[in-house]
Amino acid sequence: MKRKIFATLTLVAWFMFFLAACGAQKADVADRCKGPNAPAACKTDCVPGVANGCPAKFYCEAAEGSDYGKCHSQCTQAGNECGDGATCSAEGRCHKSSLVFKILDFPGTKWIFLILALVMPLASILTWMERRQSAMMQDRLGPNRANIGPIKLKGILHFVADAVKMIFKEDFIPANVHKGLYALAPILAIAPVFIAFAIIPFGPTIYPHQVTDVIDPVALMQAPSSDVFRDSIRLQMFEIDFGLIFYFAVLTLANYGGTIAGWASYNKWALLGGLRSSSQMMSYEVAMGLSLMGAFLIVGSLEPGFIVTHGASTSMSAAHPLNWLWLWQPLGLVLFFTAAIAETKRAPFDIPEGEPEIIGYFVEYTGLRWGLFFLAEFIEIVFISAVVVTVFLGGWQVPFLDADGFRFGGEMQEVKNAAGVVIGKASVGGSVLPLPHGVVAALQFGAFGLKVVLLCWFQLMIRWTLPRFRADQLMNLGWKLLLPLALANVMVTALIYLLFM
Repeated sequence: MKRKIFATLTLVAWFMFFLAACGAQKADVADRCKGPNAPAACKTDCVPGVANGCPAKFYCEAAEGSDYGKCHSQCTQAGNECGDGATCSAEGRCHKSSLVFKILDFPGTKWIFLILALVMPLASILTWMERRQSAMMQDRLGPNRANIGPIKLKGILHFVADAVKMIFKEDFIPANVHKGLYALAPILAIAPVFIAFAIIPFGPTIYPHQVTDVIDPVALMQAPSSDVFRDSIRLQMFEIDFGLIFYFAVLTLANYGGTIAGWASYNKWALLGGLRSSSQMMSYEVAMGLSLMGAFLIVGSLEPGFIVTHGASTSMSAAHPLNWLWLWQPLGLVLFFTAAIAETKRAPFDIPEGEPEIIGYFVEYTGLRWGLFFLAEFIEIVFISAVVVTVFLGGWQVPFLDADGFRFGGEMQEVKNAAGVVIGKASVGGSVLPLPHGVVAALQFGAFGLKVVLLCWFQLMIRWTLPRFRADQLMNLGWKLLLPLALANVMVTALIYLLFM
């Protein structure tokens, strides 16, 4: 028995010695074939990870235990050799995105995320912010009763109480209303605002495989379709070349909500409010559209994502605050913001509601239907803030934050592809504080949200600071002041562009 045990242990020892010897030999080969001083026998065709290590249409397959590999090709980007829904990367490798990334990059998924993560929470909290802010300005206590047990949080739970109250209130429908249009009006008031968010870029393009890595902006621009940057998720639902025109087209539909509500209610005061609403929105949409023409002349595009990523000047990075359009179009910013506030029909532009005399076009609505008009008003506040941030305040850009981290003192240089063709400009040089891609993306998404919140707060300040205009003053402001200034802004911008840009 002892002899058998001894023989077994001897065999195990010899086997382990054999494995150790093979591992040492393999490690020795790996050490010999690593680094720039590796023998010529190790250097085969290419170095994995180097974009130009192989000819065009080829990718580099690493050899085991070596820094070097051989060139192979699966496909060409011009051809269709991959099939089955796969795409050809810049290295010539077929790649098929997983179902998870397809779902995450689906426009509907991004729309749901934006609405549930930013728009609806912010619009709901704005109802509390407005009450709290008005109370502070009028030296009152404000909302402080809604609570969950001992938790009061300065009355922040009032918006939950509002929602519960409106859901369970009686849905009273007057006898003489046009029931079909009466039911359709609240939907027309709120649905276009949700649809308009489809053009808003609320964050940068995310590369999930590079979350913990520092991204080189030049390499990203040279090979956006490479294996390194595959499965990207762009935080914008639709990239539409006429994006800002789409914004006006969709929000014009919201005008029908108030007008139809006033007409279908069979109430002369509601009808008067609906007519005021339509006349006010049509008057200020003209000036609002012209105020964006200057931005279009400077940037050369109506696509919001392009405006954010390129800025107003090609000599500075889009992350530079002086490259944002607030500096290049200050009058356009003031005109657009003023006209946009008038579009929300809130004080000092609340003529359609006219609480002292006509109440408004929703006077015959109760419960949840009235709540939809109420919610649409606050969602419009969020959307207008998002548009102003996107066009004039750099969107999701953080000052001096590029793809690889904070960069100070860099210069814009041309970037060329493998064929030597200039494909764009990137900020290079200067002092850099490197940050992982995940941290950069989180900072940029947070910056967009912070800018939107600050503009929403500013709109509430205007709401509780300025008195309400008369109807004639409102029309005079739109047609006799904003419209001429918007036309002058377009002409001056065009002249400067022709002479200096």
